[in-house]
Amino acid sequence: MFVVFPRFLPTQTVKEGFYQLAGFLKLIGAIDCTHVPINAPLGEHEADFVNRTSTHSINVQKCRFQMTCDHQLMVTSVDAKWPGSVHNSRIFRESTLCQQFLQCRYDGIIVGDRGYACMKFLMTLYGDPQTPSEARFNRALSTCRVRIEMTFGVIKSRFNCLRGLRVMPERASQIITECVVLHNIATIRKERTPHVLLVADDVVDPMTIDHPTGVAVRQAITTQSFG
Repeated sequence: MFVVFPRFLPTQTVKEGFYQLAGFLKLIGAIDCTHVPINAPLGEHEADFVNRTSTHSINVQKCRFQMTCDHQLMVTSVDAKWPGSVHNSRIFRESTLCQQFLQCRYDGIIVGDRGYACMKFLMTLYGDPQTPSEARFNRALSTCRVRIEMTFGVIKSRFNCLRGLRVMPERASQIITECVVLHNIATIRKERTPHVLLVADDVVDPMTIDHPTGVAVRQAITTQSFG
Protein backbone atom coordinates (compact mmCIF):
# COMPACT_ATOMS: atom_id res chain seq x y z
CA MET A 1 0.00 0.00 0.00
CA PHE A 2 1.48 3.32 -1.12
CA VAL A 3 -0.06 6.61 -0.05
CA VAL A 4 1.06 10.18 -0.76
CA PHE A 5 -0.51 12.62 1.65
CA PRO A 6 -1.55 16.13 0.63
CA ARG A 7 1.02 18.79 1.42
CA PHE A 8 0.14 20.23 4.81
CA LEU A 9 2.62 23.09 4.33
CA PRO A 10 3.60 24.87 1.10
CA THR A 11 6.76 23.44 -0.44
CA GLN A 12 8.62 26.71 0.14
CA THR A 13 7.76 26.59 3.85
CA VAL A 14 9.18 23.07 4.12
CA LYS A 15 12.34 24.13 2.28
CA GLU A 16 12.76 27.08 4.64
CA GLY A 17 12.22 24.78 7.63
CA PHE A 18 15.00 22.42 6.58
CA TYR A 19 17.23 25.37 5.69
CA GLN A 20 16.84 26.77 9.18
CA LEU A 21 17.73 23.36 10.61
CA ALA A 22 20.99 22.90 8.76
CA GLY A 23 21.44 25.30 5.87
CA PHE A 24 20.35 22.69 3.32
CA LEU A 25 18.79 24.24 0.20
CA LYS A 26 15.84 22.85 -1.79
CA LEU A 27 15.19 20.05 0.70
CA ILE A 28 11.58 18.87 0.92
CA GLY A 29 11.83 15.64 2.91
CA ALA A 30 13.75 12.81 4.54
CA ILE A 31 13.30 9.13 3.65
CA ASP A 32 14.03 5.80 5.30
CA CYS A 33 12.62 2.36 6.06
CA THR A 34 11.88 0.58 9.30
CA HIS A 35 10.50 -2.83 10.32
CA VAL A 36 7.24 -3.81 11.97
CA PRO A 37 7.27 -7.37 13.38
CA ILE A 38 4.48 -9.68 12.28
CA ASN A 39 3.44 -12.54 14.53
CA ALA A 40 1.13 -14.44 12.22
CA PRO A 41 1.32 -17.45 9.87
CA LEU A 42 2.36 -16.17 6.45
CA GLY A 43 1.71 -19.25 4.34
CA GLU A 44 3.85 -20.12 1.34
CA HIS A 45 5.48 -16.65 1.26
CA GLU A 46 6.69 -16.77 4.87
CA ALA A 47 10.40 -16.73 3.93
CA ASP A 48 10.00 -13.37 2.18
CA PHE A 49 9.02 -11.71 5.43
CA VAL A 50 11.99 -12.86 7.53
CA ASN A 51 14.40 -9.97 8.11
CA ARG A 52 18.07 -9.84 9.14
CA THR A 53 17.24 -10.57 12.78
CA SER A 54 15.28 -13.71 11.79
CA THR A 55 11.94 -12.19 12.81
CA HIS A 56 8.95 -11.65 10.57
CA SER A 57 8.46 -8.09 9.40
CA ILE A 58 7.38 -5.87 6.58
CA ASN A 59 9.27 -2.79 5.52
CA VAL A 60 7.53 0.51 5.99
CA GLN A 61 8.99 3.09 3.66
CA LYS A 62 7.95 7.65 5.11
CA CYS A 63 7.09 7.49 4.30
CA ARG A 64 8.42 1.68 3.71
CA PHE A 65 7.60 1.58 6.44
CA GLN A 66 9.30 3.35 3.29
CA MET A 67 8.23 6.74 4.69
CA THR A 68 9.06 10.34 3.96
CA CYS A 69 8.52 13.25 6.32
CA ASP A 70 9.00 17.00 6.49
CA HIS A 71 10.92 19.08 9.03
CA GLN A 72 7.97 19.04 11.46
CA LEU A 73 7.75 15.21 11.52
CA MET A 74 4.65 15.21 9.34
CA VAL A 75 4.51 12.10 7.15
CA THR A 76 4.26 12.98 3.46
CA SER A 77 4.24 9.46 1.98
CA VAL A 78 4.20 5.87 3.18
CA ASP A 79 4.80 2.58 1.37
CA ALA A 80 3.98 -0.39 3.60
CA LYS A 81 3.70 -3.31 1.21
CA TRP A 82 7.22 -4.76 1.13
CA PRO A 83 8.62 -7.89 2.84
CA GLY A 84 11.31 -7.34 5.44
CA SER A 85 14.00 -8.99 3.32
CA VAL A 86 13.88 -6.34 0.58
CA HIS A 87 16.66 -3.73 0.50
CA ASN A 88 15.82 -0.04 0.96
CA SER A 89 17.25 0.87 -2.43
CA ARG A 90 15.02 -1.58 -4.28
CA ILE A 91 11.94 -0.40 -2.42
CA PHE A 92 12.61 3.18 -3.46
CA ARG A 93 13.63 2.29 -7.00
CA GLU A 94 10.36 0.43 -7.61
CA SER A 95 8.16 2.88 -5.71
CA THR A 96 5.59 5.27 -7.10
CA LEU A 97 7.45 8.02 -5.26
CA CYS A 98 10.60 7.41 -7.28
CA GLN A 99 8.63 7.46 -10.53
CA GLN A 100 7.07 10.77 -9.53
CA PHE A 101 10.51 12.24 -8.93
CA LEU A 102 11.71 10.92 -12.29
CA GLN A 103 8.72 12.64 -13.89
CA CYS A 104 9.74 15.90 -12.18
CA ARG A 105 6.54 16.03 -10.14
CA TYR A 106 8.38 17.52 -7.15
CA ASP A 107 10.37 20.73 -6.92
CA GLY A 108 13.14 19.74 -4.54
CA ILE A 109 15.23 16.89 -3.19
CA ILE A 110 15.03 14.39 -0.34
CA VAL A 111 17.78 12.95 1.85
CA GLY A 112 18.44 9.35 2.89
CA ASP A 113 21.13 7.17 4.43
CA ARG A 114 23.70 5.06 2.60
CA GLY A 115 21.10 2.35 2.13
CA TYR A 116 20.04 4.39 -0.90
CA ALA A 117 21.95 5.30 -4.03
CA CYS A 118 22.76 8.97 -4.47
CA MET A 119 20.48 10.31 -7.23
CA LYS A 120 19.80 13.78 -8.59
CA PHE A 121 16.74 14.04 -6.31
CA LEU A 122 17.94 11.84 -3.40
CA MET A 123 21.07 12.98 -1.57
CA THR A 124 23.12 10.62 0.60
CA LEU A 125 26.28 11.04 2.68
CA TYR A 126 29.78 11.06 1.29
CA GLY A 127 31.09 7.63 2.24
CA ASP A 128 34.56 9.00 2.96
CA PRO A 129 34.56 12.82 3.02
CA GLN A 130 37.85 14.20 1.76
CA THR A 131 37.43 17.93 2.40
CA PRO A 132 36.00 20.17 5.14
CA SER A 133 33.18 21.09 2.73
CA GLU A 134 32.21 17.45 2.31
CA ALA A 135 32.31 16.96 6.10
CA ARG A 136 30.02 19.98 6.55
CA PHE A 137 27.68 18.55 3.91
CA ASN A 138 27.53 15.25 5.81
CA ARG A 139 26.76 16.97 9.11
CA ALA A 140 23.98 19.04 7.54
CA LEU A 141 22.46 16.03 5.79
CA SER A 142 22.55 13.98 8.99
CA THR A 143 20.83 16.80 10.92
CA CYS A 144 17.99 16.79 8.39
CA ARG A 145 17.82 13.03 7.89
CA VAL A 146 17.38 12.36 11.60
CA ARG A 147 13.88 13.84 11.30
CA ILE A 148 12.66 10.59 9.72
CA GLU A 149 14.17 8.58 12.58
CA MET A 150 12.38 10.87 15.02
CA THR A 151 9.14 10.41 13.09
CA PHE A 152 9.44 6.62 13.27
CA GLY A 153 10.05 6.87 17.00
CA VAL A 154 7.05 9.11 17.64
CA ILE A 155 4.68 6.94 15.58
CA LYS A 156 5.81 3.72 17.27
CA SER A 157 5.48 5.37 20.69
CA ARG A 158 2.01 6.62 19.90
CA PHE A 159 0.86 3.25 18.58
CA ASN A 160 2.28 0.34 20.55
CA CYS A 161 0.62 -2.11 18.15
CA LEU A 162 3.44 -1.34 15.70
CA ARG A 163 5.88 -3.11 18.00
CA GLY A 164 4.29 -6.37 16.87
CA LEU A 165 1.19 -7.07 14.76
CA ARG A 166 -0.77 -10.33 14.91
CA VAL A 167 -2.35 -10.06 11.48
CA MET A 168 -1.64 -11.06 7.92
CA PRO A 169 0.71 -8.84 5.88
CA GLU A 170 -2.09 -7.25 3.82
CA ARG A 171 -3.91 -6.17 6.98
CA ALA A 172 -0.62 -5.06 8.56
CA SER A 173 -0.07 -2.65 5.67
CA GLN A 174 -3.51 -1.16 6.24
CA ILE A 175 -2.94 -0.78 9.98
CA ILE A 176 0.44 0.91 9.46
CA THR A 177 -1.06 3.39 7.02
CA GLU A 178 -3.96 4.10 9.37
CA CYS A 179 -1.51 4.78 12.22
CA VAL A 180 0.38 7.21 10.00
CA VAL A 181 -2.84 9.07 9.18
CA LEU A 182 -3.67 9.33 12.89
CA HIS A 183 -0.14 10.54 13.61
CA ASN A 184 -0.56 13.34 11.07
CA ILE A 185 -3.91 14.32 12.59
CA ALA A 186 -2.34 14.39 16.06
CA THR A 187 0.51 16.55 14.73
CA ILE A 188 -1.90 19.01 13.10
CA ARG A 189 -3.87 19.24 16.34
CA LYS A 190 -0.62 19.75 18.28
CA GLU A 191 -1.27 16.77 20.54
CA ARG A 192 1.45 15.98 23.05
CA THR A 193 4.41 14.36 21.33
CA PRO A 194 5.78 11.29 23.14
CA HIS A 195 9.35 11.58 24.39
CA VAL A 196 11.40 9.33 22.16
CA LEU A 197 14.94 8.07 22.61
CA LEU A 198 16.54 7.60 19.21
CA VAL A 199 17.76 4.08 18.61
CA ALA A 200 20.36 2.78 16.19
CA ASP A 201 19.29 2.66 12.56
CA ASP A 202 18.29 -0.64 11.03
CA VAL A 203 21.40 -2.31 9.62
CA VAL A 204 21.49 -2.00 5.84
CA ASP A 205 24.16 -2.80 3.30
CA PRO A 206 25.53 0.53 2.04
CA MET A 207 25.06 1.33 -1.61
CA THR A 208 28.31 1.45 -3.55
CA ILE A 209 26.95 2.49 -6.96
CA ASP A 210 25.81 6.10 -6.94
CA HIS A 211 24.26 7.65 -10.04
CA PRO A 212 26.66 10.03 -11.85
CA THR A 213 24.00 12.74 -11.97
CA GLY A 214 23.43 12.32 -8.23
CA VAL A 215 27.15 12.64 -7.53
CA ALA A 216 27.28 15.82 -9.65
CA VAL A 217 24.30 17.37 -7.86
CA ARG A 218 25.77 16.47 -4.46
CA GLN A 219 29.06 18.12 -5.40
CA ALA A 220 27.25 21.22 -6.65
CA ILE A 221 25.29 21.51 -3.39
CA THR A 222 28.48 21.02 -1.40
CA THR A 223 30.25 23.78 -3.31
CA GLN A 224 27.30 26.19 -3.23
CA SER A 225 26.18 25.77 0.38
CA PHE A 226 29.08 24.29 2.33
CA GLY A 227 32.20 25.44 0.48
